[in-house]
Amino acid sequence: MPLRSNPTGRHLRFGTELRKLRERAGLTSTAAAQLLGIKQAQVSNMETGRLGVSADRVRRLACHYDCQDSELIEALANMTGDRKRGWWEEYREILPSSLLDLAEVEHHAQRLRTGITVHIPGLLQITDHAREIFRLDVPALPPPEIEHRISFRVKRQAVLFRDPPTPYQAIIHEAALRMQFGGPKVARAQLQHILEMSEHPHITVQVISFATGTFPGAGQSIYYSHGPVPQLDTVHLDQFHGPAFVDAEAQLGKYRVLLDRMETSALKPDESRDFIHQIARDL
Repeated sequence: MPLRSNPTGRHLRFGTELRKLRERAGLTSTAAAQLLGIKQAQVSNMETGRLGVSADRVRRLACHYDCQDSELIEALANMTGDRKRGWWEEYREILPSSLLDLAEVEHHAQRLRTGITVHIPGLLQITDHAREIFRLDVPALPPPEIEHRISFRVKRQAVLFRDPPTPYQAIIHEAALRMQFGGPKVARAQLQHILEMSEHPHITVQVISFATGTFPGAGQSIYYSHGPVPQLDTVHLDQFHGPAFVDAEAQLGKYRVLLDRMETSALKPDESRDFIHQIARDL
């Protein structure tokens, strides 16, 4: 099988999980290669996402690595069967690869959760709101790239409408709801869109009001993607230099707790809808 020249984020994550299995077994890559009857370079290439691995080989690796977690093994085996290019590949060499990795993570997620304080979540943004966000980037984006980013964001939102749709929870601070990107008219349309989306049974929107005061996770933008098993979850953090992905188990646990506490601090969904209605009326 030829080596991949540009492994995707999903390929890299798969390789990382294979490395974790090997390291938990206390094996070097050389020792693992001897057990498998392959070259050490092949083990290294599997663990860097450059070499494809069959489902049978994943199960064989797990056996040699004394892994007893059958759910994790099957989840990893299932990751090997997805060889079809995703829609996001049409944007390769047009947009940063980290954005493509985000779309890939969303596509394979079992559930999505976000806690955000100063922006409307991307999956809930209307095009006029998104355009204003991208227009304010530093350094300024060329107009064609702004339009590419808008179309990319709209296509990402399809995960909320496919069959079956991906369950989605957004915990949004009042500050984000009151930011009038594009002016009052766009802001009202954006709030109305959030209200309409919140009516879908698989979409939950909750608001943290200014009256709540301080709360865990304040100042952070957390986007949590649930995988088929907790070990394959991913956290996406927005940074000025671009998206960052976190998948260390200790960090995943911390962000799950933060989101749980943000949810506790937020208004209930019905109360949140009433709250958003009031903000829209005040514009």
